[in-house]
Amino acid sequence: MADSERLLGAGGDVELRVDAAAGGRISSLRIRGEELLVPRSADPLAWGCYPMAPFAGRLRNGEFLYGAHHYRMPRNMPPHAIHGTVFTRPWEWVADDMLETRLGDDWPWPGHVEQRLHLTEDALRVSLEVHASDRPFPASAGFHPWFRRQLGRGAPLRLDVQPGFRYACDDTGIPTGELLPPGEGPWDDTFTGFSRHPVVEWPGALRVELSSDQAHWVIYDRPAHAVCVEPLTAPPNALNGAAHLVSPGNPLRIEMSLRWQELSA
Repeated sequence: MADSERLLGAGGDVELRVDAAAGGRISSLRIRGEELLVPRSADPLAWGCYPMAPFAGRLRNGEFLYGAHHYRMPRNMPPHAIHGTVFTRPWEWVADDMLETRLGDDWPWPGHVEQRLHLTEDALRVSLEVHASDRPFPASAGFHPWFRRQLGRGAPLRLDVQPGFRYACDDTGIPTGELLPPGEGPWDDTFTGFSRHPVVEWPGALRVELSSDQAHWVIYDRPAHAVCVEPLTAPPNALNGAAHLVSPGNPLRIEMSLRWQELSA
């Protein structure tokens, strides 16, 4: 365990580890002895479950307009910026169940992000809030869990999702705003209009149902080793059109819940 990790246990067979220094991310979720998340790696985009703020998903060419001004973000997935700025920033524990980080110098406005975690024997609830200090600014937010395709027991992961619509993307992976039928995977796409909650299941081991208070989800199931099911407040590139306006006393909030059950072999 890294020096910056904190272990949160619900008793029984559930353990949650959160690494404040590594972007305030969930570094481990172990249920009945099985690690559900992709373990630590050198690429901060590719492991654990991390918060995305003050934007989520791709930002076209790392640029956006707000008012009469043009802003540039670090292009951490050239030619785009992706997944915000706080997943690589150090966070600080401010309560037993709450972390906080300031929006850094690479974001044009002062503010902070709060993350709360509530763990029980059969569920995890995580919430994220983006706060403005003194001036309004556009924002989106989300969570990015990386689920392992194979646990120590059971069959490989099975993804069970029933979205109503998929956002069409241009040739650079940016949603155009047009809604299409979901189509067939593999996907690296944004969906909405779900008829029920997304489920990841390892037959013979565990079933996890995901839910959110937001309507947009990115499904990324192209990697051979992992599947990502990501709730977002708005589709990617939201700073260029569909962002929430955060102002003092009016934060942007998103919640994600995971509820699990053991499956018989």
